[in-house]
Amino acid sequence: MGLKDPLAGVFDLGRRIDLLTTMGISEAKARLELFLDWLQVNGAELRGCNINYSDSRKGFGIFASSFTETSDDVLLVVPLDLAITPMRVLQDPLLGPECQKMFEQGEVDDRFLIILFLTLERLRKNSSWKPYLDMLPTRFGNPLWFSDDEMVELKGTNLYHATELQKKKLLSLFHDKVEGLVKKLLILDGDSESEVSFEHFLWANSVFWSRALNIPLPHSFVFPQSQEDVGECPSTSHTPEVNSVEEKGKSFTEFYAPLPGAASVGPGDTLWVEGLVPGIDFCNHDLKPMATWEVDGTGSVSRVPFSMYLLSVAQNPTPNKEISISYGNKGNEELLYLYGFVIENNPDDYVMVHYPVEAIPSIPFSDSKGQLLEAQKAQLRCLLPKSLLDHGFLPQSTSKVRESDKKETERPCNFSWSGQRKRPSYMNKLIFPEDFMTGLRTIAMKEDEIYKVSAMLEELVESRPDEQPCETEVRMAVWEACGDSGALQLLVDLLNAKMMKLEENSGSEEGDACILEEACVLESHEQPRELEDGRRTMSRNKWSSVVYRRGQKQLTRLLLKEAEHALHLTLSSDH
Repeated sequence: MGLKDPLAGVFDLGRRIDLLTTMGISEAKARLELFLDWLQVNGAELRGCNINYSDSRKGFGIFASSFTETSDDVLLVVPLDLAITPMRVLQDPLLGPECQKMFEQGEVDDRFLIILFLTLERLRKNSSWKPYLDMLPTRFGNPLWFSDDEMVELKGTNLYHATELQKKKLLSLFHDKVEGLVKKLLILDGDSESEVSFEHFLWANSVFWSRALNIPLPHSFVFPQSQEDVGECPSTSHTPEVNSVEEKGKSFTEFYAPLPGAASVGPGDTLWVEGLVPGIDFCNHDLKPMATWEVDGTGSVSRVPFSMYLLSVAQNPTPNKEISISYGNKGNEELLYLYGFVIENNPDDYVMVHYPVEAIPSIPFSDSKGQLLEAQKAQLRCLLPKSLLDHGFLPQSTSKVRESDKKETERPCNFSWSGQRKRPSYMNKLIFPEDFMTGLRTIAMKEDEIYKVSAMLEELVESRPDEQPCETEVRMAVWEACGDSGALQLLVDLLNAKMMKLEENSGSEEGDACILEEACVLESHEQPRELEDGRRTMSRNKWSSVVYRRGQKQLTRLLLKEAEHALHLTLSSDH
């Protein structure tokens, strides 16, 4: 199992060790030993990997070991009994009954249950989850944990506003539903001294969003027909303990069966449930992952029924090399918001552009345009990924274009209604999603163009009185009446406004580049200071903010060039 001295060699590499800023080396080793023993007692198997300290940004990670117990590529196996899921929370003897009441009344969702569970378990003095919880970070790099000084670096970005709103929402949730309940449960648990704070709840929220997986659970795991059919009820067979004592819990079916949608799930189906899987969740992210995780319902691959296993995708991984997985194709906006880190020159970056819905009532002919927007199912906001630029007018790179990006820009072949407006040859190079362009066309329509659309649709209705125009036909009529010039002008205006907002508080893209070039990043929570060469240190949070906002400025600038070029071509073809 490789449980002996798991940190041997790791702390002798000359790195500056800052175990979450509070933990000493000996304490970290002790906690890791306890956690590895806890995993083993609860049925987890480290077959071709070890859990070691990675660095001060990532914390702990999973590393290839110098040996493997199997000839296959399974590195780690964790029984699903050990997963923290909504089912687990509803089964909990202390928390379950209270959560069941709130859940049935529609006051909370699945995610809240897990976050509430983590908040309580961290405070419980005799929690059976203590070896796992003690291994988790105590602070996070997402903007909810930023100081006021660090938050300033996000001004003008989507994350600044989103973080303010989320913190207010979490504060309200804490005071309304969490604070009193956790106090009550701690007293019932025999603890009248511990005090729950908002930071405890914020910690639990960050643990969930940074570590939870969307787990495809077999129907038979969630809804066992009988204990005789499947042995011990797999979802309730035991509560994890530091020792080998097992405790029986309540059957999950008595809680989950009445929930909306549960009755419609068939025996052969898979239920997707969000949850934390201790051990697996120590895998860090990489653009070129070395492993993937899978669920094994029968034990045919991992030899452990109802388990999650880590599968190597690299042949003979180098001993002591970190085993990474992919968190998905996520831009820095999402990575920073959820996980607290960014990737320089992230190929999956995107910019969110939107036309404010609240502005619609003040535009000319707002009622007519509102009806047309609804009839076309048009969108007034969209995500524009960097990969779109690869097949535009001014391609920037050779990154791989995903099928999902291609589909976003596809347009009907015969878009013209009557043939009076010919489909321009440049249309295949127009990278902006059609659903969004449809919305912008409608918003930008002039009075005579609205009358044209109305006349065309009336003519269609007269030709088939029993049938209303479909979504595509309305879109065709709008395009026939006004083309793309109005939409592209509006898009240019939106992108210009976005760039001005980004630059208003933090300057130009070039300024950000200079900051990053001269940055001396602190990997701990030390106070920034001036160095002998005149440079000033900056926190990792500030650095991440500058990387993120610079990427937003760069991508907005490139998209603006695309929109301006397309507008020029459109205006030229109209004359």
